[in-house]
Amino acid sequence: MATLPLKERYKQEISPSLMKKFDYTSPMQVPKIEKVVINMGVGEAVQNAKMLDGAVEDLAQISGQKPVVTRAKKSIAGFKLREGMPIGAKVTLRGERMYDFLDKLINVALPRVRDFRGISPKAFDGRGNYTLGLKEQLVFPEIEYDKVDKVRGMDVVIVTTANTDEEARELLTQMGMPFRKQ
Repeated sequence: MATLPLKERYKQEISPSLMKKFDYTSPMQVPKIEKVVINMGVGEAVQNAKMLDGAVEDLAQISGQKPVVTRAKKSIAGFKLREGMPIGAKVTLRGERMYDFLDKLINVALPRVRDFRGISPKAFDGRGNYTLGLKEQLVFPEIEYDKVDKVRGMDVVIVTTANTDEEARELLTQMGMPFRKQ
């Protein structure tokens, strides 16, 4: 039996099972994933603006859409940073691309992380959103090892419509997120 794409699996299996578990009266109460935000902070961009190009290129390959360059909100003398300087890149995925990325993250990228024993079940923010950090972009199959100028990490934020962390944890677990056992 072929496995269903994540979006189809959500509609056919995950949503009904969450309705049963949390006793929702309407299908609209069932938590779902709203968006996924991938952020890459490039601190070296302060001295060398060219460093940002590599990060933007990597993010575009990983996510399949063009990233937005993020700029400093305020000046910090200790970091030699001026307001408005480009210091990173981020991409917000919704809809089909979001499900494709999550599928790739769960089934391909996370298993390729060195010494991987599962992701922390404690990284929820209290409102049903989950954040995880990846130390290198090489875990994604689109990134070619030989063409990488520098190993960069990234933050992946999964925003859900869940009201509690427990609901969000159950949603992500059923989607296949490999949480570590406490």
